[in-house]
Amino acid sequence: MKLPALLLLAAASVSFAADPALTIYNGGYAVVRETLPIDLKSGVNQVSFAGATAQVESDSVILRDVAGKAEFQILEQSYRNDPVSQAMLLSLFEGKTLEFVRRESNKPDRVVAGKVVRSGFVPGGNFVEPIVEVDGKLQFSLPGEPAFPSLGTDNVLKPTLNWKLNSASAGKIDAEVAYLSRGFTWEASYNLVATEKSDVLDVVGWVTMNNQSGMTFADAKIKLMAGDVNRVQPDYPQMARAAAFSAAMDAVKVVAEKSFDEFHLYTLGNPATLRDKETKQVEFVRATGVKAERIYVFEGAQHYRRGVTAPGKVQVYREFKNSEANKLGIALPKGKVRFYSQDGDRQLEFVGENQIDHTPKDETIRVLTGNSFDLTGEHRMTNNTENGAERVATQKYEVKVRNHKKEPVEIRVVEHANHGGSWTLAAQSQEHAKVDANTFEFRVPLKPDEEKVVTYTIRYTW
Repeated sequence: MKLPALLLLAAASVSFAADPALTIYNGGYAVVRETLPIDLKSGVNQVSFAGATAQVESDSVILRDVAGKAEFQILEQSYRNDPVSQAMLLSLFEGKTLEFVRRESNKPDRVVAGKVVRSGFVPGGNFVEPIVEVDGKLQFSLPGEPAFPSLGTDNVLKPTLNWKLNSASAGKIDAEVAYLSRGFTWEASYNLVATEKSDVLDVVGWVTMNNQSGMTFADAKIKLMAGDVNRVQPDYPQMARAAAFSAAMDAVKVVAEKSFDEFHLYTLGNPATLRDKETKQVEFVRATGVKAERIYVFEGAQHYRRGVTAPGKVQVYREFKNSEANKLGIALPKGKVRFYSQDGDRQLEFVGENQIDHTPKDETIRVLTGNSFDLTGEHRMTNNTENGAERVATQKYEVKVRNHKKEPVEIRVVEHANHGGSWTLAAQSQEHAKVDANTFEFRVPLKPDEEKVVTYTIRYTW
């Protein structure tokens, strides 16, 4: 019997392991892959899989023969997520008499017969007290532990996927079950350590995985997908399933990284057990001697309101290049960055944190760590004229920056052309550098306990 080509679930031959495998995404979901041995007979087969998570997206399920040996057509697929419970079984015996085992301290167990008037089971989980008739009297509690005669053929103990398959031939295969499931998260975090005066950092990166799927995965092969994968909300359609079947990666490193499609894939070098309700961390990057310049920035306009001048904060940034020459050179997934400084007694002190976005190799990262205690600045407008007829406006500014440190520093005075139209600096106390179309900066070197004044005149035309 030859099945229609579009309905065949076959694949190119690839290596395949019997252990479960996960690819966890930033968006709170994962691709889950499990092995399902199937003994097919020619014709129609009933196949069940009771290892799915409680948050499986049933319309994303793929069942396939990875080795490509079998040809089968899926006639029907169903998903059951109503595992049997005491209340549910009681509901099957409403109106019937059951035996209840009553256990009392210092007395032998005895069996009480009771008619189940109301089981207490309500789909959706709302609680209702059961009602049981014992010796002609009603009671709003169970008279003991119910002893059910059988489980019944229409009940499941775990969330279960069921298929009706039409197979072209008989044979045993190791099929792969792959599906999307919510309940998984992962995120990266970075700890950066430097001595108090140093521009050289040690970097340690961690990935933190969390499993809230309702299922434990023992000795799983785990991959982490970094990038902005689009999903339709609030529906959860079948997604880029190619991610479920990517080739195995080098397992020598603790975490191996590679480019995958438009994203980056990180593979744990060794299988790991990820239990339900468990959070697990794995180190994925470690680098020493990373050059990270300390940058001081004063954006005076944010401290200037209605002509009132007050000392403003000078922001402190750390800037480093994510390159092999700078001891890094790996695509860094987005995450929290924490900075520690080592004092003279070699004790670590926390000095700030921030977030970085997904950063490719060879890109520069600049992270705000906080405000300087000993550096201040003032910003004020000293003159403002506008000629509407000639469409010309002129503004004059004065920016003061002060260094109260015991060592020299350089402060970058960042200014913005925010009037609109074209602009030029008609006068300036020192040379500026253009950052973008509306931003320019002055780099001001300061000796200890020194104050400097930057002045400029900006001319707008429109």
